[in-house]
Amino acid sequence: MSNAGRVVSREELAAWVAAERAAGRRVALANGVFDLLHVGHLRYLEAAAAMADRLVVAVNDDGAARALKGEGRPVVPAAERAELLAGLRCVDRVCLVPETDMKPTIEALRPDLQVKGTDYTEDSVPERAAIEACGGRVAIAGDPKDHAVTDLIHQIKKRR
Repeated sequence: MSNAGRVVSREELAAWVAAERAAGRRVALANGVFDLLHVGHLRYLEAAAAMADRLVVAVNDDGAARALKGEGRPVVPAAERAELLAGLRCVDRVCLVPETDMKPTIEALRPDLQVKGTDYTEDSVPERAAIEACGGRVAIAGDPKDHAVTDLIHQIKKRR
């Protein structure tokens, strides 16, 4: 399957997750903008994948990314960000989402885990109630938040 073939709609992903869970596999959901993929992203996703049998990633589309990160973002278009993530060995499926809030995605997918980065605690995850209402739980993964796309962009601009 090509990387692009692992990028699916939220509806297709919901059916895939349901089939995986029916087969007895645990599914983790990670999410983010993932603009300018860096080592912190990889470490987060690898750690999230280690917590379940399957890892799915919800990527904020361009409108949601702009709402979250501000004007001028994202740098990389949504379809390309999704395809890059789908190419990672630790990622099983990717979908683009138009919301800044993961609640609709959690409700559609009903994953076993929602895995967030270390800039959160289990108590501070905004969608915690939504994942728990679906019978799942929140987990934290990745290394300390020492990498940021905003910092990379500033470094690039400084070097010009």
